Amino acid sequence: MEKIWLKQYPSGVPHTIDTSAYRSLVELLDEGLERHARLPAYRFMGRAWTFADIAVASRYLGAYLQGLGLQPGDRVAVMLPNVPQYPVAVAAILRAGFVVVNVNPLYTPRELAHQLQDSGSQAIVILENFAHTLQEVLPSAPVRHIVTTGLGDRLGAVKGTLVNQVVRHLRKLVPAYELPGAVPFNKALSLGSRRVFKPDAPGPDDLAVLQYTGGTTGVSKGAMLLHRNVIAAMLLSQAWNDNLFKQVSQREQFTFVAALPLYHIFGFSVNLMLGLRLGACNILIPNPRDLPAMFKELARQRFHSFPGVNTLFAAMARHPDFNSVDWSALRQSVGGGMAVQQATAKLWRERTGLIICEGYGLSETTAGVTCNPGQQPTFTGTIGLPLPSTEVQILDDAGRELPTGVAGELAVRGPQVMAGYWQRPDETAKVMTADGFMRTGDICVMDERGYIKLIDRKKDMIKVSGFNVYPNEIEDLVSLMPGVRECAAIGMPDEHSGEAVKLYIVPEQPGLTEQAVREYCAQVLTGYKRPRVIVFTQDLPKTPIGKVLRRALRETDSATGEAAASAQAAREVTEAPSA
Repeated sequence: MEKIWLKQYPSGVPHTIDTSAYRSLVELLDEGLERHARLPAYRFMGRAWTFADIAVASRYLGAYLQGLGLQPGDRVAVMLPNVPQYPVAVAAILRAGFVVVNVNPLYTPRELAHQLQDSGSQAIVILENFAHTLQEVLPSAPVRHIVTTGLGDRLGAVKGTLVNQVVRHLRKLVPAYELPGAVPFNKALSLGSRRVFKPDAPGPDDLAVLQYTGGTTGVSKGAMLLHRNVIAAMLLSQAWNDNLFKQVSQREQFTFVAALPLYHIFGFSVNLMLGLRLGACNILIPNPRDLPAMFKELARQRFHSFPGVNTLFAAMARHPDFNSVDWSALRQSVGGGMAVQQATAKLWRERTGLIICEGYGLSETTAGVTCNPGQQPTFTGTIGLPLPSTEVQILDDAGRELPTGVAGELAVRGPQVMAGYWQRPDETAKVMTADGFMRTGDICVMDERGYIKLIDRKKDMIKVSGFNVYPNEIEDLVSLMPGVRECAAIGMPDEHSGEAVKLYIVPEQPGLTEQAVREYCAQVLTGYKRPRVIVFTQDLPKTPIGKVLRRALRETDSATGEAAASAQAAREVTEAPSA
């Protein structure tokens, strides 16, 4: 495909990037930690840590891990939310020559067991709030070494002790657990400070991170991200936003809000790695669902970039504490993870004066694939243009390239694309084409300028009488209806049309009626796209970053349907006349 999108690039954005700037993430870490040593790197609960602090602590933890007998390339799991221990752990693992395995702290025992077993993780660094989950799966896990930490462990002796006591005993957020042999985080640092650290020198093609997919479409798989993949993703993001970074940095230190989890691929590559490259500060938000606590943290300081997801932007903009924060320094709001809805974009602009700049990426692409230019006058409703050094195609089911204006599956090729799925050559073969493109599973369409619109996940598409119905379209339109807080559409079996639309709605107020929704849908949706069934609910199932889990809705719907069918069959048996 001709790279028609290059003509739309903002001034100063290169068409390609040089990915040879660093041989490995170790070089990036060593350079950034030294160059920006005196600058604050992270802020959390009223305290700041400099890049020099991270350098020293990660060296100590790295020496401790090396002293356990781990070998270069061994996997070390990190099961932490956005706390200052996270960047220390990641830097330590990489600098010591090991592989980072990012683990969602909210995983169930089943999910955690799968990831630890699949990755073969030999060690884990875990917040004590989730240690009981590890205890449950430990007998079947390969983990031999455990480092536990409390929320306040890096806040100093007095404040740290107080925070840990409140978390453990007052708020009771740490369920009882027993992990024999587990070593506290601060003790591991102390032990490591007395050991010799042996810096590792991995190459660009060595494995750096196992980033497990969210499992939103099935069994979670480990995307193998090489050192060069993560470096490329970081450099792509810098190239796309460099004008903004330079403008702000002339006056003050650039500051990100780290509300998205750092264990999520966007937070990892942009907040963590790009922040290190730029010498930027990250405000750590451990739980973005606790909006009052987040607003309290943000009210203390200035910040320039806020990456988030649609549900987070919407919830924040509606919250009564929104105006307690000074938003005047904010220069960038980046939306990803799920489609940003028109209603959310409109509300966010009314509250902040800023357009949400929507982008797109995957765990398999180390986050970045496309993004909108930062200075758009209006919300585009697209996921933007392919980033530098990134090629895209829109393919039909047979793998043939489609012209502009025709919807098909988005395929990506570039330096940020993974090496494959960990120990899953069968799954890798399903998504990688012979010429190096990765099929994303997302249905998109490209316009004549090169802008790409995300229509929906291929697996979420609903087939109604042979017509393709995309949940995103329904959700985007229904979310504009007064009285609708959020909504989600799924397909349900239908004996006449194959499938029909089932719509879940979280109302803003109790007064919203099914009849009103049906009348609204009749005005904005053609007949086969209208919901057959409407369900009002208090909440929707979501991932930790706020992405709606349609799969969970389908599973619940299926289970309910099977239970109803079984009950009906039982009634028919009991009500049948005896012979």
